[in-house]
Amino acid sequence: MLQSMKIKPNKEEELVKLFGSTSRARILTLLYNYDGKSFYQREVMFETGLSLQAVQRELSNLVDLGIIKKKVSQNRIFYRINEDSPLSKPLREVCELAQEQ
Repeated sequence: MLQSMKIKPNKEEELVKLFGSTSRARILTLLYNYDGKSFYQREVMFETGLSLQAVQRELSNLVDLGIIKKKVSQNRIFYRINEDSPLSKPLREVCELAQEQ
């Protein structure tokens, strides 16, 4: 099991305002927090505390935007940060600011 993801409450509010979505803020923070790790949908759901529908919607949006990549392996779809995206570095920095120290 992964170490629980903690975002400072006021920082999460700022990320939600920036990203326009609690789901998107939590998913991006999770993926950037575990740099290089791939997650399947249910892992993202469990780690972020979001509903499956919200996770599916936001993962699809983030793939469409090119911010994350998806890969099919062993009948599962895994998601990870797309390091080739020009938004990767700035988004990483924003998400890191929201992490509890």
